[in-house]
Amino acid sequence: MNGNALRTAAVGLAAVAALLLYASAFTVSQTQQALVLQFGRVRTVLNQAGTDRPGLYFKIPFFETVVLFEKRLLDLDLPVQTVLSADRQNLEVDAFARYKISDPLRFYQAVNNIPVANQRLSSFTNAAMRNVLASASRDAIVRTQREGLMNRIQEDVNRQAKNLGIEIIDLRLTRVDLPAANSQAVYGRMQTERQREAADLRANGERDAATIKARADRDVTVLVAEANQKADQLRGEGDAQRNRILAEAFGQDPDFFAFYRSMQAYEKGLTGTETRLVIGPGSDFFRYFNDPQGRPRAAAAAPGAPASGQ
Repeated sequence: MNGNALRTAAVGLAAVAALLLYASAFTVSQTQQALVLQFGRVRTVLNQAGTDRPGLYFKIPFFETVVLFEKRLLDLDLPVQTVLSADRQNLEVDAFARYKISDPLRFYQAVNNIPVANQRLSSFTNAAMRNVLASASRDAIVRTQREGLMNRIQEDVNRQAKNLGIEIIDLRLTRVDLPAANSQAVYGRMQTERQREAADLRANGERDAATIKARADRDVTVLVAEANQKADQLRGEGDAQRNRILAEAFGQDPDFFAFYRSMQAYEKGLTGTETRLVIGPGSDFFRYFNDPQGRPRAAAAAPGAPASGQ
């Protein structure tokens, strides 16, 4: 009987020891940071950057509790808000941020959990965006100085988030647009300006085209006139040279020259299907048809007759 009681007591003690061991042991992974609280007072911080390592740890069961926090980057999605730029333009800004818990003790004391931290960070970020973007123009926010403005907003938020044990790693303006009504008005104004520019370019092009065409027509007229003048000059020189050659040939052999000119007249006068000549057969035009020597018809009929003047 005593043996059974002792065995039961030993089993009970082993169970209590196992329960106490289970209640006192806890693990901290590489992606977590931990606070060990003793009656609500922070006793130690585990796996904080530059301190302890992840692994198995022990606490006093029922007297100490463990609060775990993320060591990885956390996302903060901000709602779209309307801000006023320096040139009095309303802009719809959409942004997001990534942050980490840099000081878990301060984080626990200031906000205690991530939802509350997100609310505080949203408030800080919205206020920083309004203050920074209010000092810049629309073009600077949208195009020219966007990166510098984002850095300024991140610095302002970090100064306030440091008191929460939080560090902003990255902050981006994902979308910066005009409100829908303003966007339509700006689009219409831009379209009108582009149409005016297109009309100006088209008018300038037509003017330049007319100028180029007029200059080309003038150059063509000058070139044609100069070419005709040169052609007439060369033609006159050619005719003069031809006449000179013909005159020299006529002086050397008048009979052959007369025969040659008559052959040319026959070639020009008797070619073509529409040639009509009303000439008597005794005309001088046909004298080489009647006599190879080209003598008049009366002289050719009496070859034995003495020549006139003999």
